[in-house]
Amino acid sequence: MNVHYRQARDKKFVGQLIRKNMEPYYKELGIEWDQEVFDKNWEVFENYELLVDSVPVGVFRISYDHMDCYIRDVQVDYRWQCKGLGSKAIEYSSEIALNAGFGLLRLRVFCRNPAVSLYKRMGFCVRKTEGEFHYMEREV
Repeated sequence: MNVHYRQARDKKFVGQLIRKNMEPYYKELGIEWDQEVFDKNWEVFENYELLVDSVPVGVFRISYDHMDCYIRDVQVDYRWQCKGLGSKAIEYSSEIALNAGFGLLRLRVFCRNPAVSLYKRMGFCVRKTEGEFHYMEREV
């Protein structure tokens, strides 16, 4: 399996994958998909496609502030989940953060999202919990 990354080219694919993967959480919590927010973030975040043998199967998005790097999304198509692709995207995000001179990689995740266990395995610690979200971080 040949895994690689590139700057996202297909905004529609990225939006559809995020929306599909997040739909159960949004539905449960009464959150509506906001296309305007997605469009704005598309311009602000670094958007990457995760490819297997040149076929896009996932996305991840990162952003920065003056101190830290943030993982905004790690989304893998359900047919490709549990194959280590999310871990690879997180490690690549860590490399990006390190190369950009950041010491921390942070993220926010729904408390009930099974990805919490992945993030913990990848060295992230819960720094605080507010409402439905864990705020997690790790050193790069």
